[in-house]
Amino acid sequence: MPLFQQSNDSLVAVAQSDFPDERTLQRLIEHNLKTVFNFRFVATEFSTGSVHAGRIDTLALSEDGNPVIIEYMRVASSELINYSLSYLACLQDHYWDFEIAVHKALGP
Repeated sequence: MPLFQQSNDSLVAVAQSDFPDERTLQRLIEHNLKTVFNFRFVATEFSTGSVHAGRIDTLALSEDGNPVIIEYMRVASSELINYSLSYLACLQDHYWDFEIAVHKALGP
């Protein structure tokens, strides 16, 4: 979907470009979570432990206090839903690890 910028009474298309890699996008989003989504940053590359054996790219806290999982993918993938469900199961299994991460990042 194209993006536009308003110029008086006209709309001008904004040029779009790809990010060179997922990490560049991840850093940009993490540094601007509050501005873009009104989320608070908790952790980057949050370990899901030995059972789930993965890492959540960005872990945040929503404005109403719920955990937010952000996964960056350079290409469309049907695996995204599987990653998301696995990460959700991890947070349910290890809720206290999430609580500790929140307290480390944001305080009590």
